Amino acid sequence: MRQKSPDRRHGEGGSRKRAPGRPRSEQARVAILRSALKLLGKNGFPDLTIEAVAAQAGVGKATVYRWWPNKAALIADAFASSTTRKLHFPDTGSVRTDLSQQMRQVIKIFSSRRGRILAAILAAGQSDRDVIAAFRERFMKPRRQEAYATLHRGIRRGELRADVDMDLLLDSLYGPIYMRFLIRHDKMTPDFIDRLCELVLGGAQPSRETSATPQGTKSPRRTIADSLRNPSRMGGEKSIHKADLVGHEQTEAKTQQT
Repeated sequence: MRQKSPDRRHGEGGSRKRAPGRPRSEQARVAILRSALKLLGKNGFPDLTIEAVAAQAGVGKATVYRWWPNKAALIADAFASSTTRKLHFPDTGSVRTDLSQQMRQVIKIFSSRRGRILAAILAAGQSDRDVIAAFRERFMKPRRQEAYATLHRGIRRGELRADVDMDLLLDSLYGPIYMRFLIRHDKMTPDFIDRLCELVLGGAQPSRETSATPQGTKSPRRTIADSLRNPSRMGGEKSIHKADLVGHEQTEAKTQQT
C-alpha cells in the first residue's frame, strides 16, 4: 500500500502555518495614517485625496474606506494617533501639576511639525463642517474625558470647588493656548503655562472662608461695628439704639489714636 506523503502546504509534521491577519491589517492602518499626515503636510487639505493616501500607503482605496468614511475622519484620526501617547494626563497627586505638565506637552506639539498639520486641519474646519466635527470627536473629546478625570481627582482632594464648571475651566485653560497658536501675538512657553494655571486654577479653589468656617457660624472677618450696623445678620437680636452705635465707634476711634 502506497504511503501518502505529507502535504507540504501544511509544513513539516502536517501542521499548517497560518499567517496572522490582524498584524497585517494593523500595519496597513498605520501606513495609511502616516501617509495621510505626510500628504496633508505637503499638499494641504483641499488637495488631499483618498486615492493619493492609498497609493502612498501601498493599499487599495477600499482598504482606506474600511476604517474611515471620509478624508476628514482620516486626518483627524491621523493627527490624534500621532499625538495621543504624549498627551496623557499624569497623576502626581496635584491637579495643578497634572494639568501644567500636560499643557506643556500640548505647546511642545503645537510648536513642532505637528503644529503645521493642526493649523491645516483647523483652517479646513472653518469651511468644512465634517473636518471640525471629526477633530472634536476624534481628538478633543478623548482629551477632554481624561481632563474631566483629572479635575475630579482635584475635587476629591479639596483642591477645586465641588461646583466648578469643568467645561468653562478647561476652556479657560486651553483657550489661551489656541489663541497664541493661531494668532501668534505672543510665545507659548513653560512660564506662560505656569502663570496660566496659577491664574485659572486659583479662581477655582475652594473659598478659604468657606473651608475654614463651619457652616452656620459667623464669618471671622465680620467686625463688632458691622454687627451693630446690621443686627439682623446676627440672627434677629433686638434692635440696637443709634446712641449705642455712636458710643461704640467713638471708643474704637480713641483706641486707634492711642
